[in-house]
Amino acid sequence: MAWLITALASVGTITTAVGGDPRGAILFGLVTLVAGAFALHSTLVRPRLSADSRGIRAKTLTGSVLLPWGITRVRLRTTRRLGRDGVTLEIEAEDRLLVFGRMDLGEDPRDVLDVLSALRAG
Repeated sequence: MAWLITALASVGTITTAVGGDPRGAILFGLVTLVAGAFALHSTLVRPRLSADSRGIRAKTLTGSVLLPWGITRVRLRTTRRLGRDGVTLEIEAEDRLLVFGRMDLGEDPRDVLDVLSALRAG
């Protein structure tokens, strides 16, 4: 979806620039840059989280890190904001705190916690 928005915004940039609206072209250009950066980030760091019998592997722009089960603590955090509950999955290991939301995981964080708990026990 982010790539589609980037493509549409770039068409808007070209159309407004050719149409003689420099302020509109700048605005569309900024939207194109932001959407493109988001799309690139989402493409490069997928999947953000994976797990196996050794532990949890988290992927970031700077690389990936393996967090062994023995040093990790996994929990859900629920916050209420603007009348809606937001659930995030927090993974704490020594001096690291990784926070994943629904968009990062591609699933409900509650479901991911269930899978991680089963892997950890097994």
